[in-house]
Amino acid sequence: MLTAIPPLRNSEKLEFGGAELRPTGDLDTSKLVVASYNIRYAVGRFLISSGLLRKIGLSGKRKRANQVGENIRFVAEAFNSARLMPFPHVVALQEADKQTARAGGHHVARELAEAIKMSWLHAPAGIPRGQVPVARQWWLDFEEQIGLHDTGDTGVALLSRLPLEEVMRIDLPWHECPWRPRLAIAATLSLGNTKLRILNTHVDPHAAISGQLEQLEVLTEEAARHAGPALIVGDFNTLSQQKCADARTFMEARGFQTPIPTGTPTWRGAGIRLHADWIFYRGLKITNWGVARPLNVSDHWPIWAEVDVS
Repeated sequence: MLTAIPPLRNSEKLEFGGAELRPTGDLDTSKLVVASYNIRYAVGRFLISSGLLRKIGLSGKRKRANQVGENIRFVAEAFNSARLMPFPHVVALQEADKQTARAGGHHVARELAEAIKMSWLHAPAGIPRGQVPVARQWWLDFEEQIGLHDTGDTGVALLSRLPLEEVMRIDLPWHECPWRPRLAIAATLSLGNTKLRILNTHVDPHAAISGQLEQLEVLTEEAARHAGPALIVGDFNTLSQQKCADARTFMEARGFQTPIPTGTPTWRGAGIRLHADWIFYRGLKITNWGVARPLNVSDHWPIWAEVDVS
């Protein structure tokens, strides 16, 4: 049975902020660079080993605020220097925590946006307070959960150096994990006479492929309401070859393509590398793409694509 979505508290509604934006006419390049990054609240790359340390009481939380702050600065330096990828015009973040204990009290999206002089939009997930997580797949049980009564939240965000309009929070259907709502954020970017719709999502890793495709159906239906070009990006949590193939087939059947070959590693843990993150596009020309390795402040690597805006 589908979990009922409670009304959002004020702290869980869309947030806006950041730098003064440049008009799209000021673009100094014919390419729009869009990146997607599951930043894992900037806590580091070691999902499984850090989980084991927590289980024996060595959480390292006393140093968490400094650790996360330093990692945010490291990501900002990597983006600003363009040493691993072209400087992005738009960054889609997943697992962007807002003042949680596990993120050392940092507002990850806001602080990263300020460091790279971008505006930002943040959609908090709306974590239910006091809802106890249930053991699921073994590798997911190593993730550090948000505390039962933590007043912070996680969520998805869009950072941009250009104005974003028609911003929308999209709550996704989920059946497996009442303690971890799933959502997306959508916004429109004006490029001359063209309006580009961008959707950023974090698909449920606990769900079977049928549940994941149900969430993707909501996103493609939302994109279909927009007559112009569209991008759907984010962490699809396709943590098996079959999920990769099924998700790609599903998206292609609905008119979306991807420049990224199936099986391209974007996530790693315990020596395993998997393809979790995707960029799907419709009505656009992608001229280049890549995976920003190594950037070790998360168990994911950023992915990026250059869109021909001419």
